[in-house]
Amino acid sequence: MSPRSFRIAGLDLAGSQNRPTGFCLIRDRAIFIAVLFSDQEISQEIRKAGPRVVAIDAPLSLPPGRQHIEDRKGGHFRSCDLELRKRGIRFFPITLGPMRGLTQRGLKLKSELSRPGLEVIEIYPGGAQDIWGLPRAGRDRVKLALGLKRLSEKEFGLKLSLGAKPWLEMTADELDAVTAALVGLLYIQGRAELYGKGKKIIVMPPGNKP
Repeated sequence: MSPRSFRIAGLDLAGSQNRPTGFCLIRDRAIFIAVLFSDQEISQEIRKAGPRVVAIDAPLSLPPGRQHIEDRKGGHFRSCDLELRKRGIRFFPITLGPMRGLTQRGLKLKSELSRPGLEVIEIYPGGAQDIWGLPRAGRDRVKLALGLKRLSEKEFGLKLSLGAKPWLEMTADELDAVTAALVGLLYIQGRAELYGKGKKIIVMPPGNKP
């Protein structure tokens, strides 16, 4: 399935509207990059881009037994979280302090964006980068940028849009947004792997069998 046929958006969502959210759009084999802030700005950009899939780096479901993220009666881990742990992929539990705000924002954004013809999926860039054999941005941003460039060009047949920021100048947020969009492309091509059960899933690249 050709990426020319679809538009896929990737978001490296920040926990606060005051911090930058990385945005990536794959359209007509080109990669477009931006930095967004408010929920309104994100929603407007998504509507303007018209993607089929929005892949978000944020928790988009709650652990069993929780009605909301501050509900202390439920569990701490979803089935997709347990699958990450089973495969040796490091992650932050979504019930930890900083993750609660991100979870609230992710759930709100998913509710606002979801509509017929637009699917919102949860992805995890750090885990995807592990599977692809790339360093996470916090360990080596330059090697991650070069690895994503190679992967985008050779595996997916993509290139940066005209006038886009060069790969080596991209921030960690922007590189994670590119990662999110690439996983979203795998998803619509039917080549992704789903961790978890039911609606509590994380979409990941294939590989890294337990």
